[in-house]
Amino acid sequence: MASPSGSDKPSVSNVEENRTRLCDEFAAIAGSDTAVAQCFLAENEWEMERALNSFFEADMERVFEVEDFPEGNASPKTKKQKVDEKPARDCIDLTGDSPASSRKPSEEDDGKLSVISWNVDGLDTVNLVERARGLCSYLVLYTPDVVLLQELIPPYVQYLKKRAVSYLIIEGGEDGYFTGMMLKRSRVKLVESEIVTYPTTQMMRNLLIAQVDFKGQKLFLMTSHFESCKAHAEERMKQLRVVMQRMREAPNDVTVMFGGDTNLRDSEVAKVGLPSSVCDVWEQLGKQEHCRYTWDTKANNNKSVPYISRCRFDRVYFRPATKDGVPHMAPDHMALVGQEKLDCGRYTSDHWGIYCSFAAG
Repeated sequence: MASPSGSDKPSVSNVEENRTRLCDEFAAIAGSDTAVAQCFLAENEWEMERALNSFFEADMERVFEVEDFPEGNASPKTKKQKVDEKPARDCIDLTGDSPASSRKPSEEDDGKLSVISWNVDGLDTVNLVERARGLCSYLVLYTPDVVLLQELIPPYVQYLKKRAVSYLIIEGGEDGYFTGMMLKRSRVKLVESEIVTYPTTQMMRNLLIAQVDFKGQKLFLMTSHFESCKAHAEERMKQLRVVMQRMREAPNDVTVMFGGDTNLRDSEVAKVGLPSSVCDVWEQLGKQEHCRYTWDTKANNNKSVPYISRCRFDRVYFRPATKDGVPHMAPDHMALVGQEKLDCGRYTSDHWGIYCSFAAG
């Protein structure tokens, strides 16, 4: 039997050239040096996708080395915050537009404000690597202008700063778990942010507020994670009063939006009452049943509990600007996000996220 001709096999020089090219491509994508690239590619039979997945998995495990966090609250009642406007140089943006995934909104859509509010359950470290990557996937899918997050932990923020470079990240704390905001750099400009501590909280809870400019419009964005558990209803209602006071007292040329994990029951909201100028976005849009329950142990099995609990813990409140000559925005759409299981068999969080859009009326 005749031996195969030399032309049927790649030459040594061609193999070397191809592998050198792969190393250079890997290093450029992963922000690593070529030695690291060669290691991961060789371990994965020189298949680029497998090697990159392996690299990011290992990178996330290093970032997410978490220990027990200290309890207590050492932050001042009101704290002005400075934010680094420039992303780090060694970042890989998993949320930036690409030729394959970018969608150019119509002129009508371009004028809309889009928001996601989500408790990402950073305290649950099981599958946190894949779940954090899942959050970035939803940012690519929905390209929200604003992201309001609860239950962040420091390593989670570090990951987002590396992988969501198209967003400016504002942190509502430094220790333990806290809230945060992400602002789409190309559309939302930060003016100032502050952290307001709830005076009697026992769970390190506060209110994060950002003053921003959106296409020439003044917005106040707010997020919070209200006191948890049924026994803390009184504290939760105090926190709701603080938020409502801030929303009501904002200047009339400013549009104000709050989104967060409120842990509120309807009876608690009824006791406090909402100002006439403030609406609950879910109620305003017709109380659609498919986006009622954001905490739903019947559908979401991230938490193993022996009972079924379906609650509207996560809420969005809105107060439009009323001054003449200022665009008057109104909510026009709401949906739940995060309802698809990840490859690990779990969801991005034990809460569904809320996606909302607002349009000028």
